[in-house]
Amino acid sequence: MSAMLEIDVTRRQGDFTLEIAFTAGSGVTALFGQSGSGKTSLINMVAGLSQPDRGRIAVDGKVLFDSGRGVNLPPESRRLGYVFQEHRLFPHLSVHDNLCFGMKRLPPAERRISVDHVVSVLGIGPLLDRRPTGLSGGEKQRVAIGRALLASPRILLMDEPLASLDGGRKNELLPFIAGLSRQFDIPIVYVSHSMEEVLRLADTLALIDAGRLAAIGSVEDLLSSPNYAALTGHGEAGSVIAATLTGEESAFGISTLAFPGGELKVSQIASPSGTLVRVRIHAQDVAIALAPPVGLSVRNQLSAVVRSVTPLDFYLVDVILDCGGCALWSRITAEAQSELSLRPGMSVTALIKSLTIARGDVADRPFGLVDTLPG
Repeated sequence: MSAMLEIDVTRRQGDFTLEIAFTAGSGVTALFGQSGSGKTSLINMVAGLSQPDRGRIAVDGKVLFDSGRGVNLPPESRRLGYVFQEHRLFPHLSVHDNLCFGMKRLPPAERRISVDHVVSVLGIGPLLDRRPTGLSGGEKQRVAIGRALLASPRILLMDEPLASLDGGRKNELLPFIAGLSRQFDIPIVYVSHSMEEVLRLADTLALIDAGRLAAIGSVEDLLSSPNYAALTGHGEAGSVIAATLTGEESAFGISTLAFPGGELKVSQIASPSGTLVRVRIHAQDVAIALAPPVGLSVRNQLSAVVRSVTPLDFYLVDVILDCGGCALWSRITAEAQSELSLRPGMSVTALIKSLTIARGDVADRPFGLVDTLPG
């Protein structure tokens, strides 16, 4: 059974105060927020690299820090793996010796993860005799992840491990990270400000804002809510929907996705039929018609019911639609709202061009994801 991380801490750093309490369970919990919001400070306190002013941190009931009881275990006694932005490998050691560095400090009876398993999953067999200086950035991070896993940690902490890599190296590592929690049964707390990484990796999303927990819940719920648009980024406004890849029309470069609200046609993606995916649909790309149109080039026409209509400013209006229980966010002009007179309960048709859902907006969902439809 996966470990459970309990956090309830307060720390003042100059004019900045971090005060956060939440519980992280199985799978990947992504801490998402702007730079300076307190994400790295939080996991450094979990790791024992810095100390809260007050509070409690525990893993499966084992107390790592408790200001009231005077408990503050040193980092080496916490049994937590930490993968930093920079790989921090030992340059004088081979890849094999880097991997085994932390593991050798554990009694054999406490070593839950084998070297062979880690090497196989991360695909680093050919690198074992090499030194870090001869590795690419992506290879170094794979070794750093392997070293953290071989310490048989209760929880794995990852602080923007892909931030220093280019797009190609990120794409190389994402599949490995996506499967880590499932394959090794280790909860992961993952710090990121990349929406692509959140879509691909996270089971649970925790939004951090100015040292506070603004919200925690499913990726689909939080990223589909206008309430948190200021935290997820104005340009990211839109819905995230869980779907299944059901087929493709290769002659037209199109893939078909099924979700509770119907079918979506998107630019062809290179995944097998049956793959579970997340689809990001930008609010500005969702048009609304009062009746199903005919003779239109738009491929996605979805029956929907208006949930809410909220003026954003003098010129824009946010409309939340219900498509089979899934929230679909549309951002229209105030002029369009004046003409359509949309109101909660109205039946409408949502229109989405296939080409506006680009390949980067469709991501394989994490293994073990528990689906929750927006309420």
